[in-house]
Amino acid sequence: MIKKMFLALFALGIFTTSCSNDDDNAPANANLTIDLNGLEALGSDYVYEGWIIVNGVPVSTGTFSSVAFPQVFSVEADQLSSATRFVLSIEPSNDPNPAPADTKLLVGDFVGNSASVNTDIVGDFSSAAGAFFLRTPTDETGTNNGNDENGVWFGTPGMPPTPNFVLPTLPAGWAYEGWVVGDNGPITTGTFNAFNTADVFDDFSETSQAGPPVPGEDFFLNAPAGETFPLDVRGRTVVISVEPIPDDSPAPFAIKPLVGTAGQDTAPATYNFGQNLTSLPWGEVNR
Repeated sequence: MIKKMFLALFALGIFTTSCSNDDDNAPANANLTIDLNGLEALGSDYVYEGWIIVNGVPVSTGTFSSVAFPQVFSVEADQLSSATRFVLSIEPSNDPNPAPADTKLLVGDFVGNSASVNTDIVGDFSSAAGAFFLRTPTDETGTNNGNDENGVWFGTPGMPPTPNFVLPTLPAGWAYEGWVVGDNGPITTGTFNAFNTADVFDDFSETSQAGPPVPGEDFFLNAPAGETFPLDVRGRTVVISVEPIPDDSPAPFAIKPLVGTAGQDTAPATYNFGQNLTSLPWGEVNR
């Protein structure tokens, strides 16, 4: 009996020592604190994900949906101390791809233990400018119908209208989108990446004529809930946002570089956008 007890205690000691050695060999972790401003909640199908760049390789620091900050993440200490850059991306909630998506939103290089992050990876909006005019070309059959207050188009009016944007070419994963603020919230005019062609959205426009070779929309058909069409655009806020692709939210994304107000005159009157750079997300990451 004494021999059996001794063997049992000996085996337990080996097991305990083995577990202790496993714990001792586990990589040590350290805290990464993310403190961001200007982020907005995503739709239910997407999350934000942080990445540190270690020897040129992205390493995930974890995903999050809440836009309340600061947030703290536990990261392998050796990797965190070796990181040279932090990147924030937008990823599918159920993501089979271990690599970052094209929708990279914020980036910043570590200087010491901190990285100041901004939207430069999306584009430089410091010179952002543009113009729009009120016109309803899609319901015309050769003559002006006198209802030009029911449409908005981006550019300079003419025959044909010409583009009038100073905006960066967006990287893969992003597109511009136009908006008019209606009685019940923002109403899309469609997404676009080229300024000299029509956008891909025309659900609200009439079908008598094709739209001009610039992005925009007439507001006659299929009014969203809470809105009445035809929509009088005069006096309303007009916005250009930058949207992730794909985008599961019907609302404008956090990046809204251009905002303007439509006046009372229709084309050939032109209205200039103002810069809205305070809307750009930014923040600090500390290790």
